[in-house]
Amino acid sequence: MRTHYCTDLNENNIGEEVRLVGWVNSYRDHGGVIFIDLRDKTGIIQLVADPADSKEAWEQADKVRDEYVISIKGVVRDRGEGLHNPKLKTGKIEVVVKQMEIQNECKVLPFAIGDKNVNEELRLKYRYLDLRDPKMFEIFSLRSKVSIAMRNYLNNHGFLDVETPVLTKSTPEGARDYLVPSRIHAGEFYALPQSPQLFKQLLMVAGFDRYFQIAKCFRDEDLRADRQPEFTQVDLEMSFCNQDDVIAQVEGMVKAGFEAANQTLVTPIRRMTYHDAMEKYGSDKPDLRFGLEMVDVIDLFEDSNNEIFANIAKDQKRNRFKALKVSGADNHYSRKQLKELESFVRKFGAAGLAYIQVKEDGLKGPLVKFMSEASLQQLLDRLKPEVGDIIFFGAGEKKVVLDYMGRLRIKIANDMNLIKDGYEFVWIVDFPMFEADDNGNPTPLHHPFTMPNMDTWDEENFEDIKSIAYDLVLNGYEIGGGSIRIHKEDIQEKVFNMLGITQEQAKEKFGFLLDALSYGAPAHGGFALGLDRFIMLLSNTTNIRDVIAFPKTQKASCLLTEAPSPVEKEQLRELHIRVKLPQNEAN
Repeated sequence: MRTHYCTDLNENNIGEEVRLVGWVNSYRDHGGVIFIDLRDKTGIIQLVADPADSKEAWEQADKVRDEYVISIKGVVRDRGEGLHNPKLKTGKIEVVVKQMEIQNECKVLPFAIGDKNVNEELRLKYRYLDLRDPKMFEIFSLRSKVSIAMRNYLNNHGFLDVETPVLTKSTPEGARDYLVPSRIHAGEFYALPQSPQLFKQLLMVAGFDRYFQIAKCFRDEDLRADRQPEFTQVDLEMSFCNQDDVIAQVEGMVKAGFEAANQTLVTPIRRMTYHDAMEKYGSDKPDLRFGLEMVDVIDLFEDSNNEIFANIAKDQKRNRFKALKVSGADNHYSRKQLKELESFVRKFGAAGLAYIQVKEDGLKGPLVKFMSEASLQQLLDRLKPEVGDIIFFGAGEKKVVLDYMGRLRIKIANDMNLIKDGYEFVWIVDFPMFEADDNGNPTPLHHPFTMPNMDTWDEENFEDIKSIAYDLVLNGYEIGGGSIRIHKEDIQEKVFNMLGITQEQAKEKFGFLLDALSYGAPAHGGFALGLDRFIMLLSNTTNIRDVIAFPKTQKASCLLTEAPSPVEKEQLRELHIRVKLPQNEAN
């Protein structure tokens, strides 16, 4: 039905007869001559229907409206001197229509194509119309190019593309599973995979050596702008490798994807320990497009005349006193705005927000009177502030202080437009193996099959044990993570013992994997890249739904298909399920 796509045509085609198909992007009647902007996936070209050239084609053109589907046959010509449109790729030419067929009409649209000011729920309900926006097509074209480039890189480096099951066993680790009831096995359930983790390890035991998959994964968790209940990850695993081997392959894969997006990535990517990331930036996914590093000043408050500050400084293992110097902040923030910053950090557990303003006539602020002259001088030597700067302080329990000061750092960077354009990658390494739960007991920071750094093994101080795990961070987003896996039975037993998992419990939960690891498992490790989040950053959008063809809302519903939805009682009966709604919903 077509000889060309719209933007395939240029001045070299002048005089040629062509056939085009697409949607009417807009139409205009100029004194009896009708101009139509025809749109297909490549872009727009102008059509001209003149009764002097073809009365039949003109009569058809007179009937079209926005988003009608049409096919035409016509001749390419130059638009003429002074009539070129530099905003269009095809702006120097137009097609004089000789024949036109209206293939399908279009009802009145619920919103104009490309209008992002309308309610997002309306756009998601009519997602197929939202996707007609050429900018949306550009995003999915980019996604396709990046996916293919990364797939080709892995294929060329000996990775085998293997599909793993979607119906699998529910495990108690990580987020909530989506469960699928079994009709054949009454009262039993499959789970949709949160990742292919266990199966890709089994493939290493099988001797496949290098595996990858662009895998669909599912997590029943609370949603955010950068999360979805179903998501896609580029998943890989390697045998006979160490951390550096995995990182090198991931960097090559990401670089290939970056180049497909016409971006440049210089490798190797810098590395930063988890400890440094938390202490300097208050986050294990720091945005490095701007400075604002936090500085530890807890020692400067050991001699404070403020009892609260002095007590905080007594326990430098569990507490923190952080300073954040912001250049020029005194000229940016009013007294009212400084109060608003204090209200901001209070939402995340801060008792308040102390600060010192650097004025022409010295240091100002209530904190000054609580520091000795010697400590104030050390503060100046350590931070080297200038007139017009503000030094913000956070004090208290380590985890709380690092969290709210890290958030404050990002807020100030946004307020003061400090964030540079571009892409800043960093590897975060040397993660803790365990963290304390609400009861003070160890729980795995990643998953219980992550290899610990045995040189740091200390069961009495479990939070000091390091793991051989690594996350890749881009512009403040974790875009992927991985680890070297445990492949030795004695190490796995140590980890399970630390977590309070008995042999019986381990066999019940992970028996098939533990059995496999006992049959000659090689050293192995892997990585998973969040493809949706990666494309979100490459396409300069802040909403992950923009890069997923048919996404869910923040309440995990599909407005287009109205899923989830009730099912027939007969279906439930076959699955041996009876629905009992909470009392308030039943009424």
